[in-house]
Amino acid sequence: MKRFSSLAVIAALALPAAAVAAPKKPVKPLPVPDATVKIEVGHLKKGRAEIMEKVPVRGALSPYVAGQRVEVTFYLDGHELFTRHLAVGQGKGATGTFRTSITVRKDGKYAVSAKHEATPVLGADSTVRKSWKVSYPSLHQGECGDVVVGFKKAMRKMGYIANDGSCFGGKTGRGVLAYRKVNDMSRSMRAGAGLVKSVFAGKGGYEVRHPGAGEHVEAPLSKQVLVFAKGDKPFAIYPISSGKSSTPTVTGHYEFIRQEPGYNSHGMYYSFYFYGGYAVHGYESVPDYPASHGCLRTFIADQPEIYERISIGEDIFVF
Repeated sequence: MKRFSSLAVIAALALPAAAVAAPKKPVKPLPVPDATVKIEVGHLKKGRAEIMEKVPVRGALSPYVAGQRVEVTFYLDGHELFTRHLAVGQGKGATGTFRTSITVRKDGKYAVSAKHEATPVLGADSTVRKSWKVSYPSLHQGECGDVVVGFKKAMRKMGYIANDGSCFGGKTGRGVLAYRKVNDMSRSMRAGAGLVKSVFAGKGGYEVRHPGAGEHVEAPLSKQVLVFAKGDKPFAIYPISSGKSSTPTVTGHYEFIRQEPGYNSHGMYYSFYFYGGYAVHGYESVPDYPASHGCLRTFIADQPEIYERISIGEDIFVF
């Protein structure tokens, strides 16, 4: 009887302890506040950036907390170009700042967007894309700078001649003349904005007529240019003046057979003959139309380089 009473007492005493140990309701964590990220695109004129220009992108993020990072993505014609992950620095007040840039090297529609990478104390945010297009300047002899350098690089990629350095020299002008001749444009050394745009886009190249001839020379008389090609790739294109109607240039497939350095008695400069007295040579007068006695005239400034490019036995196609 006493044993039963002791157990009853113990059970009664245990009830309050069980009530104290009952689980509490979970505490909801405080909501993480969202960040706000904004960007601005600089150096635009009427929504355009000039080709080869460095376009700055500046951004602001609020509120600022230590350790913030943003993901900045650039696009061209809707396709992702690249993404940069940038640390956010502390700006004025509670605002963070970041900056980056892109150099516009191709034609098309560019865009940029930024995204805040969420932290334990601050949520994510994304901007809408901000976009711009590309503008092109006209270029003139004597002009220098990044646009000229980029233009000459694009010219050489298609095989047109251009001078070294950062300026627009006479050789580049002659390359422009050759480009205009190949593309049936008015014949001058002027590089207008439309031509500059086409060159940067890689448009207006010469189509090799005899791609199976290996390394060879072509002289399409209707174009009035001399083209050095390897297979189907032109690598040097020069403006020329061929025979006038009363003394036309011979057409056909020939080989270079004889060379004559310096000037001769006829004023021909560094001549390389391919058929009888017909030669590729420099001359004082090289108009934009056929004017020679049958030879292929080149500019005096170009002929030493042309002379060095040609080899005895090399094929030339005149058509």
